[in-house]
Amino acid sequence: MTNEAFVYIVVVFIAGILSSLLCLYAYFRLKDVPGGKPYIFVTLLSAMFTFSYAFELSSTSLKKMLLWLSVEYLVLPFIPACILLMCLGYVGKKLKQWMYYFLFLPPILTIFMHGTNELHHLYYTSIKLNSDSPFPILKLEYGPWFYVHSIYFFLCFMLSVIFLLLELRKTTIFRFRMQIILMVSGIIVPIIANYFYLNDLSPYGVDLGPVSMSISFFLHGAALLSYQMFDVTPVARETVFENMKEGVIVLNQNGILIDYNSAMSDIIPILNSQSIGKSLVDVIGKEPQLAEIIVLEKECDYRLPLRDKNTYYHIRFSDVKVKNKIMKIITFIDVTERVDLQEKLQYLARIDGLTQVFNRHFFKEECERIVESQKGRYVSIIMFDIDHFKQVNDTFGHEAGDLVLAQVASIVKKCVSSRDMVGRYGGEEFILCMPDTSLKVAKEMADFIRMNIYQTDIPYMEKEIRVTSSFGVSSVLISDGDHSQTLQTLMREADQALYVAKRNGRNCVELFENIGSEFIH
Repeated sequence: MTNEAFVYIVVVFIAGILSSLLCLYAYFRLKDVPGGKPYIFVTLLSAMFTFSYAFELSSTSLKKMLLWLSVEYLVLPFIPACILLMCLGYVGKKLKQWMYYFLFLPPILTIFMHGTNELHHLYYTSIKLNSDSPFPILKLEYGPWFYVHSIYFFLCFMLSVIFLLLELRKTTIFRFRMQIILMVSGIIVPIIANYFYLNDLSPYGVDLGPVSMSISFFLHGAALLSYQMFDVTPVARETVFENMKEGVIVLNQNGILIDYNSAMSDIIPILNSQSIGKSLVDVIGKEPQLAEIIVLEKECDYRLPLRDKNTYYHIRFSDVKVKNKIMKIITFIDVTERVDLQEKLQYLARIDGLTQVFNRHFFKEECERIVESQKGRYVSIIMFDIDHFKQVNDTFGHEAGDLVLAQVASIVKKCVSSRDMVGRYGGEEFILCMPDTSLKVAKEMADFIRMNIYQTDIPYMEKEIRVTSSFGVSSVLISDGDHSQTLQTLMREADQALYVAKRNGRNCVELFENIGSEFIH
């Protein structure tokens, strides 16, 4: 055996070993992923073809060479079909049942034509040893069916490349673009090698196809090991992960960001391709509340101001086991509609529908909270009602009465400050709670509201309605003790002062501290 022959045989054997190792890896790790099973078959067939060609090169007689050539052609015709199926599976396309017959019919016919070549010479017109090479090698003259097989070979390979390049245009993710580029490169290498072989440009007429397989599957191996080819295919990611309305972040067991979908770009704009490989907590350091939620893995609603309005996301955490490693999946679900509905229901539960001020129940709850916080300060209560309101209903109707109630409530809200609370106590009666307000200031506010109500004409059906109101005011300096009793006392005192105001002619303000013995129980 010459040195040249030994070198070629070693290279081909290495290619066969590499294909075998990739086949084993694919069998144990990739058989259940898209395109995985065709990849197992193509590496197995390539290994068988490569080893057979190595034995052909090591043979010294024509008879042994033809034997190994026959073995090669039991597997070689199916390689293009398996590569095409691998690429179709990778990009998420599936052939219809009848298409498989057309795909595998040419390889079967090629095996038949190659095996019966001595009867018709349609595959090889001549087979002999090359006398110009330093070691025995077959010199083949090709028949018409060989060119049919070659067309089929190139057609499958080119379709594979086309489908991959179409997928390359769709994805913008660097990792998947690299996967596709490596796969395309691995497919093109055998095409180039066969071009040299068929045009007698290869050294000594050696078939470079098996040798090119070593380069081809090295590229596929790089895609497998470095970029996890088939673990998550671009079609799966683009159609599912990228198109999810929910924002999704994927972290490894150390809290390192390894992936996120496009929806997250709106939620956390600071995320970009440079964030991959960094700690998520470090990336979102400017959002301490969100960082704390992620560190504590606290499932909750999170308010995020986006585009001049509040958007609410429900943050969920889940673990996914991938290759014996625990990945953390963080999902951001837009629950703005749900939160808005809850807030609306809460609003309706505490607001009087007609006057748009607090209802009696919620007013008392909030007043207790206010009184609790006013230790060492004055709290004042103003209670008032509309004078002779029954006459308004009897004269103009209940629709007019509702209009008057709403208008009076609107006047009061315009008069008081944002810290003061206004409530409808019942019927035509209203109540105000004024924290950190002395009796003197509360009386001035009551007079101010009374004058605004008296001076306002309320239009109704081409008429104008004017009403007056009576006020009772009480105040207390908050000290330690049962504050709920304090509030009840304040409200009772204001109500008693209001009774005196109505008894004294209405459209006036009375202070509880002034009524003394005048009040009749």
